[in-house]
Amino acid sequence: MFENIVFTANIVAPVFLIIAVGYFARKRKIINEIFVDVTSRFVFSISLPVFIFLEISVLDLSQVFEVNQIVFITSATFITYLLIWIGTIPYIKNPEDKSAFIQGAFRGNYAIVGLALISNLFGNDALGKATLILAFLLPVYNVLAVIVLTVPKHQGKINFKSIMMEILFNPLILAVIFALPFSYFKLRLPEMFITTGNYFADLALPLALVGIGGSLNIENLKRASTLAFSSSIIKIVILPLILTLAAIFLGYRDDDLGIMFIVFACPTAIASFVMADVMGANLKLAGNIIMITTLGSVFTIAIGILLLKSFNLI
Repeated sequence: MFENIVFTANIVAPVFLIIAVGYFARKRKIINEIFVDVTSRFVFSISLPVFIFLEISVLDLSQVFEVNQIVFITSATFITYLLIWIGTIPYIKNPEDKSAFIQGAFRGNYAIVGLALISNLFGNDALGKATLILAFLLPVYNVLAVIVLTVPKHQGKINFKSIMMEILFNPLILAVIFALPFSYFKLRLPEMFITTGNYFADLALPLALVGIGGSLNIENLKRASTLAFSSSIIKIVILPLILTLAAIFLGYRDDDLGIMFIVFACPTAIASFVMADVMGANLKLAGNIIMITTLGSVFTIAIGILLLKSFNLI
C-alpha cells in the first residue's frame, strides 16, 4: 500500500507543484496577468501544437488507433453533457448561469493537465495514444461548448459553419492534420527541425501549468456559489467515478484505463472561462468552477490513481 501511495504522489505531485509555483509567482508579483495571457497564447499557438505534431508524427497508427476506445470517450462525453443539461432544467433558470454550469461540468483540461499526468504515469509510450485521443476530443468539446453557450440565451441560430471553421483552424487540430501524413507514410523531418521542435515542445506543458497557477484566485473560494461547487463535484467526482467504472466493466485495463480515467477526471479547462467571457455566460461562476476543480482534482485524481493501482487495474 505504501508503495502505491509513493507511486501516486510521484505522478500527481509534480504537475500540481508546477501549478503551485505559478500561483505563488503571481502572488509575489514575479509574474503578472500579462505574462499569463501572453504565455497562454504562446502555448496554445506554438509550443503545444509543436508538441502534438512531434508526438503524432512518429506514431504507428495501426498500433495506437483504437476505435472502440475513442468511440467510448466521445460518446460518454456527449451523453453526460446531455444528462447534465437535462438535470439543470428544473433547478437553474438563469441562462447565463446554466451555460457556465454545464460547460464547467463537462469540459476538461485534458490538453494540458491530462497529457502532463499521462506522461508521468505511463511515459512516452502512452503519450502518443493519449495525444491522438485529444485530436477527437477537442472538436467535441468546442462544438458542445458553443451550443450550450448559445442555446440557453436564445441568441438566434447557431452558426455551424463558423464553428467548423474555428475548429478547422484551431492550432491543435492543424498540428494533428499535418502530423498524420508523416505518421502514415513513415516520413521523418530533418534532425535540425526535430531538435528545434523539441525545444518548443519541452516548453509546452510546464509553461501551460505555470499559467494555470498564475490565473488562480483562491481568495474567491470563500465567495464561490453553490452552483460552482455543484458543477465542480460533477466534473471531478461523479463523472470520473461513473465513467471509469463503466470502462472497467467493459474490460479496459492498464494504460488504456489510466488514460480514460485521466480524460474524465481532469479539472475544467481554462478555455471555458474565455468562451464564457466572449459569449456572455456567467464569468464569475465559470472562473470559480475552474479554480475549485483545479484545486480539488489534486486529491480526486490522486485517490483515483491510488485505487486503480491498488486493485492492479493500471
